[in-house]
Amino acid sequence: MATARATRRFTDPSPLDADHTAMPDRSSDALPAWRRALRAAALWFDTSAAPVDGEDPDRIDWLRVVPFIALHLACLAVFWVGFSWFALGVAAALYAVRMFAITGFYHRYFSHKAFRTSRPVQFVFAVLGAASVQRGPLWWAAHHRHHHRFADTEHDIHSPRHGFFRSHMGWFLTRRGFATNLDAIKDFARFPELRLLDRFDILVPVLLAGGLYALGAWLEGAYPQLGTTGPQLLVWGFFVSTIVLFHVTVTINSLAHRWGTRRFATRDDSRNNALLALLTFGEGWHNNHHHFPGSARQGFAWWELDITYLVLRTMALFGLVSDLKPVPANMRGARPESA
Repeated sequence: MATARATRRFTDPSPLDADHTAMPDRSSDALPAWRRALRAAALWFDTSAAPVDGEDPDRIDWLRVVPFIALHLACLAVFWVGFSWFALGVAAALYAVRMFAITGFYHRYFSHKAFRTSRPVQFVFAVLGAASVQRGPLWWAAHHRHHHRFADTEHDIHSPRHGFFRSHMGWFLTRRGFATNLDAIKDFARFPELRLLDRFDILVPVLLAGGLYALGAWLEGAYPQLGTTGPQLLVWGFFVSTIVLFHVTVTINSLAHRWGTRRFATRDDSRNNALLALLTFGEGWHNNHHHFPGSARQGFAWWELDITYLVLRTMALFGLVSDLKPVPANMRGARPESA
């Protein structure tokens, strides 16, 4: 049964589909292999380079996802570049900074507008989020808004009801998952700098990777006692850190709708999971979040550690963000499944 669910075809009548049907209906299968390869390569650099095929939007586009596969394979280079505590520290630091950019800004700000900030701060954290190699802020937020609209129904393309692989990463490897529905994110799509990040979403990761290599090469000569090199800092700081960050982030799709506790009787399968909350800086309090998505705080109880919220509170002290939306008092009470 799980296999049948994982291979099902989605018939989504939501605005997400409108983004696909507005494009020319051309089947890549009818194109010569070399043209399909060129088109896939173009999409690596410019996400607007070609339309999504209309024939089967739920099939994984293997040519386009070659870089994603390569990211995983590159992690094996740790056996050649060696280990240093400095490289590990850089990897951990980049995990933390980019995780906050995803949880605090891609999710709570761009997706849910749970607080206010200035345009420069908005852009800085959009860039940091883009460095996570989880696409641009408009793509991320548009899909997340769609998820909340259709959570755990047949139209939710990353619900674990469709199978673990589909919910964990299979969904965004498809033609349907690749598109950005700008109609769902009009409030932020009006900023040209955000549209630029979305269109050329490979730009920031490439700059980060190049910067790490250059830093490691310089440190090798200037501070050899650190024991790092350009290739080592690239592999640990970029490839390993990015892959760990990615898989931890998407556990909220695949695991936080399967394992954990339910304080609130939401109309979906969301769960609170303390371990995932720790790893994702508070996102694991997922049942809380689905109960009231508009709050800047996802750990409702005092003992529910929400690192993202604590950082946002600190930023508010310095005037970098403001108007953090609280959880209304009448929404805090538990609503059991039988209610």
